[in-house]
Amino acid sequence: MDIALLTLNDFDTLINTVFTFRISDEILLDAELIEVTKLNNYSPLERNPFSIVFRTEQKNEYYQQGIFTILHPEKGDLQLFLSPLGFDDIGMKYEAVFS
Repeated sequence: MDIALLTLNDFDTLINTVFTFRISDEILLDAELIEVTKLNNYSPLERNPFSIVFRTEQKNEYYQQGIFTILHPEKGDLQLFLSPLGFDDIGMKYEAVFS
C-alpha cells in the first residue's frame, strides 16, 4: 500500500489491534496500535496530517528511530519511519507521523 494515500481513517478503526514490526529478517516484534491523533494542518496538501502510536512490550531496550516494515493482515506491509517516544508502565512506545 502506498503510504502517501493513507489517512487517519485507515488507522482509527485499528486501535487496540496488533501489528508486527520487522526489525530485521531475524527479529519480529509485536506492537499494539494505541493512539491515532489528528494534527494541525499547515500544509496545502489534501491529506490532513496525523500520527499513530504503537506500544511494544519492551521494558529495558528500544530501537533507534528509522524506517521499519510494519505488517498487518488488513493493511499489508508498510514502510514507516518510527521514532521512539519512551517507556510507559507496559512497554516502549513508537510514533509514526504522516504529514
